[in-house]
Amino acid sequence: MILNGLLLFIPISLTLAYWFRAPPLWLFATSAVAIIPLADGIRRATDSLANRAGPSVGGLVTISFGSIAELTLALFVLATGNTATVKAQITGSLIGTSLLALGMAIVVGGWRREKQVFKQERAGLLGSLLALSIIALTLPAFFDYTERRGSAHGDLTALDEKLSLSVSIVLILVYLANLVYTLITHRDVFASRKSHEPPAWPLRKSLGVLIGATAVIAVEANVIAGSLEGTAAQLGVTRLFLGVIVLAMIGNASDVISSVYFARQDRMGLVMGICVGSTVQVALLLAPALVLISYFMGRPMSLVFSNPLELIAIVGAVLAVNAIAADGETTWFEGVLLVAVYCLFGLAFFFATP
Repeated sequence: MILNGLLLFIPISLTLAYWFRAPPLWLFATSAVAIIPLADGIRRATDSLANRAGPSVGGLVTISFGSIAELTLALFVLATGNTATVKAQITGSLIGTSLLALGMAIVVGGWRREKQVFKQERAGLLGSLLALSIIALTLPAFFDYTERRGSAHGDLTALDEKLSLSVSIVLILVYLANLVYTLITHRDVFASRKSHEPPAWPLRKSLGVLIGATAVIAVEANVIAGSLEGTAAQLGVTRLFLGVIVLAMIGNASDVISSVYFARQDRMGLVMGICVGSTVQVALLLAPALVLISYFMGRPMSLVFSNPLELIAIVGAVLAVNAIAADGETTWFEGVLLVAVYCLFGLAFFFATP
């Protein structure tokens, strides 16, 4: 399997980093590729644990460990003080899973099929959560803008941080309520059809892969964080582009692979759960968690996205996904539209000046 072959980049990247002291671009590239199979290993281990635990507990397991790679990478970048890059990674995760991953899955799954269908109840709930995500992630920026126009305060940093902390707590509470709603009180409504996958990994193997892959990802993430500035300079791109496109793609690689795989099996309900569900998880859990953790790290980060492009990308991605998922069915051309929107945003971030 191709992903297993990419594991060779782990010793290559670590050798370049700690033995040869290679240029930043080489370190960034090899470590980025090394994280992709590790993230997929975490996904497979998590799925195995979830299958053993049953639907309710399994859902919690998936939520708890599904974003380890993404969270680890963001934390190491955050530790360097690059809060703007972390926000860019959040933006990239939102548009990457909702536009690129879902779009590619719809194209692959819908090719030679008239259409693919999924439960409208699930799509409706995810759409509502995406709408909440728009409000939550754009509100701090508009709040900062209106306060600056009023000029009642000199430095608004402390005020922005207080609002971001408050918003983060509300979002996490909403996400926990969503888990109770979908996994406990209404789990029959949102249950997916049973999988015909091969037997799950043994428990010992699942736990070993989960722990081992997480530890190695932490090492690779540290290399990436340290080479970020040099890579941006060597490539002649901005940290914004690296965060939105490259770092987000690294963290979401397993989502893209899983979505395309399940779409080929005509399991579009599961694909929607992976792509749109992951988008919701980033907005309502990962981003707020990073805000809270940043204060304990002494690197406080607010939810104010100061670059209008990021706000437009978040809103545009949500509107595009809701428009396509509203009827409970997809065709391959709708997937092309989603990928096209992602490419347009990618071009805008590439040409954006610092």
